[in-house]
Amino acid sequence: MPSGRPVVYLDHAATTPLRPEALEAMLPFLAEHHGNASGMHSIARTAKTALEEAREITAAALGCQPAEIVFTGGGTEADNLAVKGAALAARLGGNGDGVVVTAFEHHAVLHSGTRLERDGFRLREVSVTPDGVIDLAALAEALDERTVVVSTMLVNNEVGTVAPLAEIAALVRERSPRAVLHTDSVQAMAWADVARDAAVADLVAISAHKVGGPKGVGVLVVRRGTQLQAVIDGGGQERNLRSGTVNVAGIVGMAAALRVVVERRADDVARIGGLRDRLRDGLISAIPDARPTAAGAPMVAGTCHLTFPKVEAESLLLLLDRDGVCASAGSSCQSGSMDPSHVLLAMGFPKEAALSAIRLSLGWSTTDADVDRALEAIPAAVAQLRDGSRARSASRTRERSRARAGRGAPRSPGRGPS
Repeated sequence: MPSGRPVVYLDHAATTPLRPEALEAMLPFLAEHHGNASGMHSIARTAKTALEEAREITAAALGCQPAEIVFTGGGTEADNLAVKGAALAARLGGNGDGVVVTAFEHHAVLHSGTRLERDGFRLREVSVTPDGVIDLAALAEALDERTVVVSTMLVNNEVGTVAPLAEIAALVRERSPRAVLHTDSVQAMAWADVARDAAVADLVAISAHKVGGPKGVGVLVVRRGTQLQAVIDGGGQERNLRSGTVNVAGIVGMAAALRVVVERRADDVARIGGLRDRLRDGLISAIPDARPTAAGAPMVAGTCHLTFPKVEAESLLLLLDRDGVCASAGSSCQSGSMDPSHVLLAMGFPKEAALSAIRLSLGWSTTDADVDRALEAIPAAVAQLRDGSRARSASRTRERSRARAGRGAPRSPGRGPS
């Protein structure tokens, strides 16, 4: 990485920098107020008061009652509790055995579904369109009277497309009236009014570190009347739905970040959306065969996801990292894997195209200068990789030509095999 130049961070969809407001809120509970919120003495009561104040702030941000908030250890845990917990509760009640997810969900949902399938549930994965949204006709076909859980992202974590959640909910209520609707809103909270857009869902998952809060903290909204079975047993914290000593400092930091997100969301979306458009349009202008992966669907302001033909995403990301530009090839949970993105494969991209895609994700700390650097670095890196590829291809062509010439040339008189 070049010295003396600031790093350009374009991987907010993987994790966001901690907001100053979140850090400030957390510090007293990291250094001074160390009590366990489950205790009875004065130090514990200080922690308990902070926890419940954070619960009220979080509930206001998510448009629910404080009693409907369940704090978790992150978005993955929230998704697991939602999908597995609702399915197990339904089986206990004899309500059905069908679980429906989309084919491009986060692996926290997909793997929860496959675990349930191994435990005897019927799992259906619904196809998505080339634009990156759920195929509503396929969803309608997958639903039946014994479906008990339906899970769909509000915003896709790789390509940034927004789901038609109201239409999905209407289908679920019509065809599977006993089903619980869960939405993974982890990637939505920074950009969309989740309190409004996810109001139709019974279960809503978010994660702190996608909105400028700390890692290791999440939320599951459990609407009143929704039945769940706990997947972590222990001391019965969080209404017996998530046992374990609560992370008071992390929860307080998350609440502070959520408050800032809600207050500034409209301005941030307008500013960051403008930066994203300038980045996308500038890259397409500089690299004419670069293509957005989901150009025809509604998309959040922070995601710029492009394919670069004849370029391997891994090589491109390495070059960018050396130049001080941080990006990713898709879900951060898949880092280090050269398998093509399951999201892009579900959208119908061929493997080669899927392996050429990178995700540039902007956020609250992104600046005009960051976009300027990216517009300088990315076209240069693509050109370098393509020049190297052409040189290697030309070298292989010359080697094959020499080999063919050697096989076809007559031997010199008087010379035997050497």
